[in-house]
Amino acid sequence: MGRFVARRLLQMIPVFLGTVTLIFFMVHVLPGDPVAAMWGDKAADPAQLAAFKHSRGLDQPLMQQYFDYMGKLFHGDFGMTLDNHKVLDKITAALPVTIRLAMLAFVIEVVVGVTIGLFAGLRRGKAFDKTSLILTLLLISIPVPVLGFIFQNVFAIQLGWITPTVQDSMNWGQLLLPAIVLGSLSLAYVARLTRTSIAENIKSDYMRTAIAKGLPRRKVIGTHLLRNSMIPVVTFLGTDLGALMGGAIVTEGIFNVKGVGFELYHAITMKEGATVSGFVVVLVLVYLAASLIVDLLYAVLDPRIRYA
Repeated sequence: MGRFVARRLLQMIPVFLGTVTLIFFMVHVLPGDPVAAMWGDKAADPAQLAAFKHSRGLDQPLMQQYFDYMGKLFHGDFGMTLDNHKVLDKITAALPVTIRLAMLAFVIEVVVGVTIGLFAGLRRGKAFDKTSLILTLLLISIPVPVLGFIFQNVFAIQLGWITPTVQDSMNWGQLLLPAIVLGSLSLAYVARLTRTSIAENIKSDYMRTAIAKGLPRRKVIGTHLLRNSMIPVVTFLGTDLGALMGGAIVTEGIFNVKGVGFELYHAITMKEGATVSGFVVVLVLVYLAASLIVDLLYAVLDPRIRYA
């Protein structure tokens, strides 16, 4: 196991470097001059513009800027924003908010999605199964921005159960509705994936053997059926955790949640390359960590899987 983990960590290095490099060059080839845009409608003074670029190293060749950025990155320096704030400070302020929102959405999609999929798979072809398929297909068909505005209009404006926007990101109650919107699409996929896996595995030989041995129904379903059926679901959930954090841009914008998505959208519109690159670095690390955890969970779910 230790050798496998070490090998996977080594494999992550080129993936991390390649992704960060790609994002760096994509950000720096965007049209427009973000430094000149700081002066707004007023024409920028050429001397001040040149001095500012020189102080940030923006007048250097692009490759030199890249090597400077990577060197600082490996020392924990994510650079400075154009308004003279540390990117790391923005990350440390926004990341806990998005983690809280993403984890709440993740719990909702796992608990609700797996529960719906389990009962639908056990009752394949019956009313509950057909209803769940229709509802999950409906969730998949509605874009997240549309679903967010519908929920906001119904539960906040018409019913008045919540505030239209999040006033306190530390309040789990205020984050509940954005979390439901954020996890709705993934919830539908988890439910359908669980249902399909349950319906296939329930006909397997090991299930017939477990039933023939006279094991309690709870143990047959929980230990044998559900555990083996969760492998494809766990694969999806591992990649989805990073997707929730990255996909929070739309949800955080709708509900005014000051998290990673909110800050990342603002940085993209302002063409702040250092800020965009810094947040993307964090999201890449989340993806890589989640993929490693998923690989390790395979052996927990299926004892036949062993890592050399």
